[in-house]
Amino acid sequence: MEENQPNTGKFGLTYGALLGGITVIFGLILYSLDMHYERGWTINLVNFLIMASVISLAIVQFKKACGGYISLGQAMKVGLATALIAGIISIVWQMVFINVIEPEFMDKIIEISKAEMIEQNPNMTDEQIAQGEGMIKMFTGTGAVIIMTLVASLFFGSIISLVTGLIVKKQKPE
Repeated sequence: MEENQPNTGKFGLTYGALLGGITVIFGLILYSLDMHYERGWTINLVNFLIMASVISLAIVQFKKACGGYISLGQAMKVGLATALIAGIISIVWQMVFINVIEPEFMDKIIEISKAEMIEQNPNMTDEQIAQGEGMIKMFTGTGAVIIMTLVASLFFGSIISLVTGLIVKKQKPE
């Protein structure tokens, strides 16, 4: 008799939606506390810990659904599917935030980045400042934001999945 093997995609979708939802809620909390312009390491660390927790939970729950067995490949599939779905939800949230909730967000980010650039390099010429501002605008454009969000989500998701998979993997005896 063949066992019903749980679907890695289903777990990725479920936990990706959970992670995406938590990410949106965290973004709303930052916005309500007027901390959405903060660029410190603590906010990035909290985001990473949330991501690591949910991806690890997804992998552990998949292992339980498989009778206590999971391969590294299955862990990677579940983790990356979770990261992909969460990344897509995060992109949708960012686009809604940038275009609807706070349309001047990117202009303020460019201003803040330009001020930081000048503060760190007070001897910059006007030409260097213009070049720097052009680079800032390039990396804050819609396409760049979408690509960077998806790449970051998959990159960190793969690292978290790999580490978690190596810790929890247990091959099914044949």
